[in-house]
Amino acid sequence: MNEESTRTPALRPTRGAAHCAVAALALAGAAWTARAGWQIRLGAAGMPDSGPPDQGGGSHRPLTSLEDGYHLVTTAGDAATVLCAVAFLSWLWAVRDNARALSGEPPRHSWVWVYLGWVLPVANLWIPRGILADIHRRSAPGERLPRAVNWWWGLWLAGTLTGTGLMYTVSTDKVVERAYDNPAPLLAADAAVVGAAVAGILMVRALTAAQRGTDGRGGATGTVGSPAGPFGPEAASRPTAPADGTP
Repeated sequence: MNEESTRTPALRPTRGAAHCAVAALALAGAAWTARAGWQIRLGAAGMPDSGPPDQGGGSHRPLTSLEDGYHLVTTAGDAATVLCAVAFLSWLWAVRDNARALSGEPPRHSWVWVYLGWVLPVANLWIPRGILADIHRRSAPGERLPRAVNWWWGLWLAGTLTGTGLMYTVSTDKVVERAYDNPAPLLAADAAVVGAAVAGILMVRALTAAQRGTDGRGGATGTVGSPAGPFGPEAASRPTAPADGTP
C-alpha cells in the first residue's frame, strides 16, 4: 500500500465555523430566554383596562412601557435568530464538504436542500435532520449517531411548530395579547427553542469532532470518538507526521 492510498483527504478547516455556530446558538438561546422572561412579566401584569394593543379594525392603542420593551426584546431575538441561521449554515456547508471528501461519495441530499429543507412544508419535518445524520454517517462510518442530533431535532420541531414558534407569522401585538391571556403555551414553545439551542451546541461539537483532518494550522482536529475533539488541548498538541512519510 503506497503513501497516496493511505493519505487522509484534505478537509476544510471547521474549527472556526464550529465556534461561530456555537456562539450564535448560545446568543439565540439567551435571546429567547429573555423573550420568555418578558412574557412572564406580561402575564403577571395582566391586561390593561384599555384592552389589547391590537384592538381590531386596524386600530392600535399606544403601547405601555412593558409592551414596548417586549417589542424591543422580540426584535433583538429575531436578529439573533438570523445571525444564528447564517453561522449554522456556514458550519453545515463546511462539515458537509468534509463528509463528502472523507467518504468519496456525493451527499445523499443535493445542495438545494441545505436551504429548502428548512422552509419547504412537510419536507422540513425530516430533511434537515437527514442532512446532519448523513454527514455523521459519512464522517464516522459505523459510529452511532450522537443523541444530541435527535434531541436537537425534536426540540426544534416542538419550538418552531407550536405556540408562536419561529414558523409562525403572527404580529408581536397578538403575542402580547396571548401573553396576557394565557402565557403557558408561549413559554412552552420558548423553552423548546432554548433547549434546541443547547442541544444544537452539543450537536455541532459532536459532529465536528467526528471528522478527521486539519484545523487550518497544520494540527489534527482529533479522531472519531476523541472526547476533546477540535475544542480540546489535544488538537494543538498532537504531533503530525513528517511530510516525507517517515515515522
